[in-house]
Amino acid sequence: MLQVHALVKRYGPRPALQGLSLALAPATLVVLLGPNGAGKSTLFQVLTGLFVADEGEVRVNGLSLSHQATQALRHIGVVFQQMSLDLDLSVRQNLQFHADLHGLPRALAAERITTGTAALGLGAELARPVRELSGGNRRKVELVRALLHRPALLLMDEPTVGLDPASRRDLMAAIRADITARGTTVLWATHLVEEAEAADRVLVLHQGRLLADGPPPAVAAQLGGATLEHGFIEATNKRQETAA
Repeated sequence: MLQVHALVKRYGPRPALQGLSLALAPATLVVLLGPNGAGKSTLFQVLTGLFVADEGEVRVNGLSLSHQATQALRHIGVVFQQMSLDLDLSVRQNLQFHADLHGLPRALAAERITTGTAALGLGAELARPVRELSGGNRRKVELVRALLHRPALLLMDEPTVGLDPASRRDLMAAIRADITARGTTVLWATHLVEEAEAADRVLVLHQGRLLADGPPPAVAAQLGGATLEHGFIEATNKRQETAA
């Protein structure tokens, strides 16, 4: 569903991504685990077309992001790290605006908005301005929005930052439900090891390079730790010290 080959992105002389390659299969929850500054957000900005890579290639469902950007981006849904809803519009208005951008017929959009918000316990909030919602509910609205056009690939960039444990649990449950129902591929970026432990597959990113790749127990072993958390901390600290 997603193929990244030899991706390089620099900010001046500083490399943020250094020859990164990966491939994601359908119907999987893949967590991109890395400390702050590892290159996670840069990767997401390249994958969503906000930044252009200096080298390498990205394909989404077989479509080149460089040469078939419009078609490729239709297969992607995104929940960005920073909240990107209009605070003064209602929940319904925010969702309808996004549906209009994707060219969804109004009747279909209304059906999906009703179904999506009900599934996440937001059915009673449709008329409320977004600024009146809690942080957790705002995130849920962003997830409903990202799924309105039924993307095959869902990108979630640090989606639980600032959320309480209950909201984090609800968000993960909603993602699992969508994977089961539609076979969505999810790439979830985080620096929280406990979120990685719930994944089908973990990619450990540090200084723009992959350190490990596999199911959580296998990644812990690759990093030389008794647990995923221990291996992650030891491996990233060691490489940070070596780079310094």
